[in-house]
Amino acid sequence: MKAVLYHEPGGPEVLKFEEVEDPVPGKGDVVVEVAATSLNRLDVLQRNGWFQMPGFVYPHISGMDIAGTVIEIGEDVSNVQLGDRVVVDPSLAGVSDASSLAGRGDLFGELGILGANADGGYAEKCLAPASHVYLIPDEISFEDAATFPTCYMTASHSLFKVGKLKKGETVIIHAAGSGVGVAAIQLAKNAGATVLATAGTDDKCERAMQLGASHVMNNREGDLAAWAREITQGEGVRMVMDCVGTALFGASLFAIGVKGRLVNCGNASGDEAVIPSLGYVFHSGISIHGSDPYEPEEFGPVWEEFCSGNYKTEIDSIYPLKDAGEAQEKMLSGAFFGKILLTP
Repeated sequence: MKAVLYHEPGGPEVLKFEEVEDPVPGKGDVVVEVAATSLNRLDVLQRNGWFQMPGFVYPHISGMDIAGTVIEIGEDVSNVQLGDRVVVDPSLAGVSDASSLAGRGDLFGELGILGANADGGYAEKCLAPASHVYLIPDEISFEDAATFPTCYMTASHSLFKVGKLKKGETVIIHAAGSGVGVAAIQLAKNAGATVLATAGTDDKCERAMQLGASHVMNNREGDLAAWAREITQGEGVRMVMDCVGTALFGASLFAIGVKGRLVNCGNASGDEAVIPSLGYVFHSGISIHGSDPYEPEEFGPVWEEFCSGNYKTEIDSIYPLKDAGEAQEKMLSGAFFGKILLTP
């Protein structure tokens, strides 16, 4: 099969479109013919060598978000059939011993993730545990399904499992134009929360309004905390979901009201953050939470929610697999809204 892989860190030039061996399913595995895979920031971080997941090895095939057709099944597989259209849960937590990908389920250690430290979707075919594939309804395209796994699971886990967001609460969601931001705005809105969204351009702010945000702000202009307090009549928001990190961390804390919380699920602008006032944090009872990996049982219910018809996918662009380097550079530039896809 053809795949895009790299043997060493570097720029887009290290990505090679090569012939590699086809995956072979274990007793509890399936082989998926990839119809679409979407890009994530980790793809570029690992390619450049800036960060690598525990268990990462060269050569590496990226692509955590995979949608396609089952073309081979292991002898113990009974939950899916040849020809089924499926989306893949990339986390290897909860994989049965019958899978050749078993034994990599430590959520807080060397967690296996397809496309992160196991071969992923930048290929014509991908190996997946049969327990981790979910049927795609006929009305949902492969491309739309490929926008789901990483972004929706990150957003849902951060908002609800970690952040305990409730109906009627106010929440700030940063990076509204990112895949996670697009997912989080809609998940929070559909749960009955009031969404305040921020982004780095006015155009992205306008599009966030179309997704369900009640208020938007260009986070490169103005005073974030003052904006949030004006909207909430001085009280501050109940929660901030932050995947940006350094750039907005301090302002986000001052935007939170008494006994509110900040949930961090990313570090797109840097890995260091300063708490500008410990006095404000402890006096106001502010809590700061890290959004840890989601658990296997979370994927199915969130996928069902996504399939309900109440969600709009945002696909910025689609590139052929051989142009993965160009697609990654576009993502790194920030000049996109939603998800960038590759199709074999």
